[in-house]
Amino acid sequence: MSRAIDGTKRKNRRIKILKLAKGFKGDRKSNYKAAKDAVTKALRHAYVDRRDRKGNFRALWISRINAAVRDEGITYSRFIDGCTKAGVVINRKALSNMAIEDPTAFKAVVQIAKNALQA
Repeated sequence: MSRAIDGTKRKNRRIKILKLAKGFKGDRKSNYKAAKDAVTKALRHAYVDRRDRKGNFRALWISRINAAVRDEGITYSRFIDGCTKAGVVINRKALSNMAIEDPTAFKAVVQIAKNALQA
């Protein structure tokens, strides 16, 4: 009777990698060795970029807030300083959203910040 050496483990492991490589170009989608390297690198980039995305969004919110407060005659850093002194605790995502969707409420927050800076 012949003996089983590897069973389906090796084939299953290779199939799993090749499934992850779907959509890749050239040998990277069909050649196991090339696909393994490509998938490893792609998964590493995906992991890192999920964390980088948080910083990218924060930078976007800050840019939007800066543009909105400059229309009111104040810089972003002075605005944040005024909000801190006034005790306004609104995160940058909410401030950015407010500047876009509800300009009147945002102007009120800017006015509060300006008053806190003068006091």
